[in-house]
Amino acid sequence: MPASPVQVLAAQETSETQGEAQGQDASEGQDAEAARVSQAERESHQVAAEVAAPHAILIEVSTGTVLMEKAADEKVHPASVTKIMTMLLILEALEEGRIALSDVVTVSEHAASMGGSQVYLEAYETQTVDTLLKCIAVASANDACVAMAEYISGSEGDFVKQMNEKAKELGMNDTYFVNSCGLDDDEHLTTARDVAVMSREILKNHPQIHEYCTIWMENIVHTTARGSFEFGLSNTNKLIRQYEYATGLKTGYTSVAGFCISASAKKDNIELVAVVMGGADSKSRFQDAVTLLNSGFACCSLYRDENPAALPLLPVTGGVEDTVELRYGEEFSYVSTDGSNLSGVERSIELPESVEAPVEKGDRIGRMVYRLNGSEIGSVPLVASAGVRQAGFGDYVQRAFHIFLL
Repeated sequence: MPASPVQVLAAQETSETQGEAQGQDASEGQDAEAARVSQAERESHQVAAEVAAPHAILIEVSTGTVLMEKAADEKVHPASVTKIMTMLLILEALEEGRIALSDVVTVSEHAASMGGSQVYLEAYETQTVDTLLKCIAVASANDACVAMAEYISGSEGDFVKQMNEKAKELGMNDTYFVNSCGLDDDEHLTTARDVAVMSREILKNHPQIHEYCTIWMENIVHTTARGSFEFGLSNTNKLIRQYEYATGLKTGYTSVAGFCISASAKKDNIELVAVVMGGADSKSRFQDAVTLLNSGFACCSLYRDENPAALPLLPVTGGVEDTVELRYGEEFSYVSTDGSNLSGVERSIELPESVEAPVEKGDRIGRMVYRLNGSEIGSVPLVASAGVRQAGFGDYVQRAFHIFLL
């Protein structure tokens, strides 16, 4: 049966420029082989779903597993989906204590001058960080974005530098931001895959975002020289009202970018993100997102090691301590789309008989391996919970004296 054009994980042939050095051919061959392996791994998780938009991707949040992709690495204009990165940096600043939700922000003339989607902030008007974050998440307000960018970094330009630094840190190698709100610029580009990456980051590590993205309607109060008056916010993400599992995240539209969305949803402890870029109209954008999410929920089962096995003390040779405690370096999750019975997942520990001092806290000592039907499906590192200093002559003398006293 021929593969759907949406299932874009058929092996791709890449044309390589021949190198002058003889060793380059071997290197390129290795790179191509690695690419084929990666391609096969992705293909094994593919969900069959057809979408109208030219660019799309579906991922599971806890593992980052790609469940479907369509032209996900082609650079596109992101429009207001850009604001996911803006909100990510705002939440980081909040959690680091650099700003607080109750902080009062004074709107600059530059922020108030933003066109496009806005909440009509006026120059020198004041709003709290909490209110401005609502304006960004719910109403996709460009003026609120710039006001927050200036408050956090001093200028929008410096804030955009931080956006690009964060993108690089997250491995968003095909993304470059020019502004904080998504206004069209020839250099302001990303990909559906990179949007999924930053969406996963904010959902996984900053769940507070759900409190803002799931607001359907709310009023804010403008207090200006003309007096005080209410302004209604209405969520641009209609899935919040129309799709029972929706949890966020952000829409976008310009005439250049088309209709875009990064739609998050959670069902039975499985959280997915569907990114749709360049849709022809608003209705098809939302329909594509629902199609992806429904297909993902129908096919996915998730294994999470919620009761990890107790870890043994590991002998240490040549140290001031005889043993070192171990801990899990991270949690383990695995996504299956083939109907496998994940209750059959088995665990096994791989550790050396001992380690030699010195041992640094966090040193990787071994791993916990997870297998299903005899095949390895993943592993997590086992690391040292504390450091063990290498024993010196004085330590041995003290130990001998202690034994003598006993």
